[in-house]
Amino acid sequence: MLNERKAYMSIFLPDALTADLGSSGPKPTSIAGDQVEAVLKVWTAHDDAAATGVWECTPGTFTAVRDGHHEICQILVGRATVVEEGGTPIEIGPGSTLVLPDGWRGEWRVHETIRKVYVTVRT
Repeated sequence: MLNERKAYMSIFLPDALTADLGSSGPKPTSIAGDQVEAVLKVWTAHDDAAATGVWECTPGTFTAVRDGHHEICQILVGRATVVEEGGTPIEIGPGSTLVLPDGWRGEWRVHETIRKVYVTVRT
């Protein structure tokens, strides 16, 4: 019986802070401000069970829901206040790591254009 080896390819993004995210567009869940966002999808698992990328959003307020997946993100630049429904506001900025588990609902109040690296994992 032969052992089968799967071929794996490493993916390298040299600098998420300065990476070109491509075109931006209106933030669909924005509730205050004329926010725009841009996303560079770096990798998605073949079964869509996980993904990673870089996301950026301009100042304003938007709602967010994490249904069916967890999100882990590292803030690279910018400042925001993240408020879970019924929760206490959390101030985030460069260096902050944020975990939004499946079922999380709340608001992001972006004070300075924010950029993050994110990983999502489907539940």
